[in-house]
Order: sequence, then C-alpha cells, then structure tokens
Amino acid sequence: MIGSPRDVDVVCTDGDRQLQRVDSPARSAIVGPWGWRAVSFGSIVGLTLIIFRGPIIRLVQLASQQDEYSHVITIPVICAWLFVRERRRIFSSVQTCWLPGLGMLSASGLLYWLAGRYVESASGNDQLSIAIFTVVLLCIGCFILCYGLAALTRSVFPLLFLFLIVPMPEILLSRVIFWLQSGSAEVSDAMFQMLSVPVFRTGFTFFLPGISIEIARECSGIRSSVAMLIVSLLAGHLFLRSPWTKALLTLTTLPLLVIKNGIRIVTLTLLSVHLDPSFLTGNLHHRGGIVFFVLALGLLAALLWSLQRLEQSTGIESV
Repeated sequence: MIGSPRDVDVVCTDGDRQLQRVDSPARSAIVGPWGWRAVSFGSIVGLTLIIFRGPIIRLVQLASQQDEYSHVITIPVICAWLFVRERRRIFSSVQTCWLPGLGMLSASGLLYWLAGRYVESASGNDQLSIAIFTVVLLCIGCFILCYGLAALTRSVFPLLFLFLIVPMPEILLSRVIFWLQSGSAEVSDAMFQMLSVPVFRTGFTFFLPGISIEIARECSGIRSSVAMLIVSLLAGHLFLRSPWTKALLTLTTLPLLVIKNGIRIVTLTLLSVHLDPSFLTGNLHHRGGIVFFVLALGLLAALLWSLQRLEQSTGIESV
C-alpha cells in the first residue's frame, strides 16, 4: 500500500541497485509517489510543456476547429483519472532510474532534432504530429526517471493511451478517412439492395429517384469513429481481463463503425426521399449523429457483455 511504513524506495544506478527500507510513515510519505517524486515529475513535465508551448497551443486550436481532433482535450484528463484510479497498483513500488530515464529523454530530444532537420518540407500538420509525439515520449521518459521501469510496466495502458493526442500524419489521416468512406459506401449500397431501393452508384455518389447523395470526406464519420475507438479501448481495459478479449473488442469496433455510418446514411436518404428532402440538410443530418452513436454503443455493450461471459465460462484470467 502506498504511504505505508513498509514502502521500499529503490534507486537505480548504472547497474547497481541500492535498496533502502523506510520505517517512518512520515519519511514514507516523502519518498512515495505523492512526495518529492511527484514534485520532480511535475516539474520536468511542466518544463517540457513550457518548451513545447507553441505546438501545444496549436494542438488545442486544432482540436477546437477540426472534428477529427475534438477528442484531444479529453485524453489527458482520462489518463490522469486512470492513474488516480489505479495508483495503488501502479505505485506499489517505485524507483529512481537514472540511466533508462535519461536515455529515454535524450532519445526523444534526438528524435525531435533529427525530424526537424530532415522533414523541414513537411506540412504544418505533420510537423505538429512530430512535436506532440516528442512531448509524449518526453513525458514517458520523465515517468521512467522518477518512478522506474516496474511502475512503467504497470501503467502501460494509460501511458500508451496518451499517444491518442498525437495528430495523425496527413497521409495516414487521408487513408483512414478514405477507408471509412469506402466502408460506408459499401454498407449503404448493400442496405439499399436489401431494401429493394432503386439506386445507381458511381464511386461515393448514389443516385436515387429525385435525389442524389455523395459520401463526402465530412460524411466519413471520423469524429464518432475516434470516439467509439476510445470507448472500446477504455471498456476493454476496465471490464475485460484477457488481452485477447480486449483486442477482439477493439477490432470488432472497426466494422461496427462503418455499419453505424452506413445505417445513418441510408436512414437520412430514405427519409429525404419519402418524407422531406430537408432531412439531408437539417438538424438530423448535422446534429443527429448522437442518435446513431448511441445505437453503436448499444451494440458495443452487447459485445462487451458477451466477451465477459466468455471469460467467465472459460476461466480466463488477466495476463
């Protein structure tokens, strides 16, 4: 238990480990993760944020302007909550690891310098991706330095989860959006065929009686897709034990995303054809995505419940 009189403070040197038993509750509180370690960690991270304040400000602006990055603000909050929630397990033993920590910090700085030197022609988005990626690496290096490799192993999920704040490089983002467009178009086409709706398709454009629709980049559902991915990752971490069931939950989310978007497209299209064409431009089109997102959440919850039952029936334990 953190802060107990029997906490052990371990100092990692260049290969020699010196163990020091702490017998005083007051001394234990000082050397624990909420004492000088927290001050040291917070100071180094704060200095990192000051040095990279320009990219961080641009990231916040990007999150407020583009739907695909609207999740960025919530990621650090979720990570902090996970650390607080799991603090007893993560900080059950702590180390001051100079060599691994300083090595990680140095490697992160070197990576940023090399990237800035050789990708000067990169777009502003890609340069921001490199800067924020470096910030996350530096934070992980600070964590290793102040808390050690054992604590790092026990906090792999929240630390890796922090990488979700890194903007995707443009080439990757374009491929993801294209995949969502293609999947949504295929699902929509299949649903039109199942419902015997007369339709002529050319690429991402569908021609129906009296109306035509195009699954544009803005209709790819990238914002809700990222939100669904975040929910599936958190749900797997919090409610599943096996890495295999966690991976299955996340992988199943991918086809669920395009199915959800296809249902949304077909529903809006049929409402426009049979009721009112304004459904394609009204509030249901622009703000009604939450309805279909809740539907997808329901399907995800059913899958999560099934995987929990599978773990119980097979006696799967966490690894």
